[in-house]
Amino acid sequence: MTTGNIQLLSETLAKAKAENRAALIAYLPAGFPTVDGGIAAIKAAFDGGADIVEVGLPHSDPVLDGPVIQTADDIALRGGVKIADVMRTVREAHEATGKPVLVMTYWNPIDRYGIERFTEELAAAGGAGCILPDLPVQESAVWRENADKHGLATVFVVAPSSKDARLATITAAGSGFVYAASLMGVTGTRESVGEQAADLVRRTRATSELPVCVGLGVSNAAQAKEVAVFADGVIVGSAFVQRILDADGDEAAGLAAVRELAGELAAGVRRVS
Repeated sequence: MTTGNIQLLSETLAKAKAENRAALIAYLPAGFPTVDGGIAAIKAAFDGGADIVEVGLPHSDPVLDGPVIQTADDIALRGGVKIADVMRTVREAHEATGKPVLVMTYWNPIDRYGIERFTEELAAAGGAGCILPDLPVQESAVWRENADKHGLATVFVVAPSSKDARLATITAAGSGFVYAASLMGVTGTRESVGEQAADLVRRTRATSELPVCVGLGVSNAAQAKEVAVFADGVIVGSAFVQRILDADGDEAAGLAAVRELAGELAAGVRRVS
């Protein structure tokens, strides 16, 4: 039986902590701007300094994603991206870099595809796990059983609205790390990430030994630095996607912009005073 790379994920987060910094986690959707282009973009993010990459599984109704990621998902879906392409993206990105690659997906595509099949293929591709923003913990037992069997992390999302008892339930069920949504609302870039996120990280840590990584709203080195002071990882998505959109079909320019942004953010997460 193939086993995934949850251990590599844990080691990567531990290494960043040992270096007294936060890990940089980049998000990019599979199939955007094309399948090959998406794989190249992930490699560019790793080249620039990302420690971990989340590969988005494009969805027709991405309720937690803002307009930038929705646009990318739409491009990928119109290009005919399939789950097989997501698995290929994970495999090629991991094989080329040796670094941990997760899939971020809504539950419906996995449910339709089959939990056993999905976890088996993700592990075989070298995946480190899955971030499941809309899977309720109380309905996650079958998924977790299969993920555990295949050596995959199950990353749940907590939000500022989550009460302490709820946080404890979520973190007890999760593995790999906890994804802390810095604010209520959808993904996108924000002027400030701020106090709400710091409070959520503090409350989440009180319930669990798992690393806590913050996403939603981080888009530049200054914000990465701000979040790196209190979080174990800094997650950036929309800002990377926007760089590719801004390149307007010029693949070389898009890849250079992704690499450059990763470099700036990687410097930001290392400025922990």
